[in-house]
Amino acid sequence: MIIPKATFVNMLTVTIGSLMGIVLKNIFTSEIQDIVFQAVGLGTFLIGIKMALRLPDGYLLVFFFSLIIGAIFGQIVHVDLIFNSISESLKLAIGNNDTGFTEGLISAFLLFCVGSMTIVGALEEGLQQKRELLYLKSLLDGFSSIALASTYGIGVWFSIIPMLIFQGGITILSSRLKNIFSQAVMDCLSATGGILIIGIAIHLLKLGKVNLENLLPALVIVTLLSYFYSKYKLKSKADTVIHTGDDEIS
Repeated sequence: MIIPKATFVNMLTVTIGSLMGIVLKNIFTSEIQDIVFQAVGLGTFLIGIKMALRLPDGYLLVFFFSLIIGAIFGQIVHVDLIFNSISESLKLAIGNNDTGFTEGLISAFLLFCVGSMTIVGALEEGLQQKRELLYLKSLLDGFSSIALASTYGIGVWFSIIPMLIFQGGITILSSRLKNIFSQAVMDCLSATGGILIIGIAIHLLKLGKVNLENLLPALVIVTLLSYFYSKYKLKSKADTVIHTGDDEIS
């Protein structure tokens, strides 16, 4: 079995960055914490927009249906309550009473693990043992975790748990997933993740509250819908070529 070494390095950089951010949070005054909150929010907003703009042409309906179906499913299942329960268990285990714990965990997971760099890097490690992309991502995540942890606290550090499951899982299962994650699927996943990251920015900038937990199933839905839709488009294109060739012959 392939060992996701680059994911472990990624977890280490996030751990170091988070601990640095927690120390800075205790040093910063409330005014500095507020301006850091705004700076992180603006930067997060830009990251979300860049990711959202990766949506391929012709996949707009897939994108919208994925968000709607994912939101309905998340609300029915109450993903937010599941995450809150897990977070509360973690908080009790470590004796933490930070109100931003869950938000920090969810925000960090979305920012660190939802995107083409994560998927491509994990696939490259699993299929070719190439780790350069994930090492670069690890460095970026380390710096980002400093800012996030100075805002949210220790919950950011615990994002390494879903990171191990998601990113490390893709590496381990890459031989089976390589036919699923085409470029179109990765772009749709990045675009959907980008919209959720914009939701983080909206909250950071205190512009409103978005129930990100119950929107998370949209990431699974968009992967499935974009995969089958890309297969349908390829089949339709092949049928068109065949019919065109038959017409030319006749």
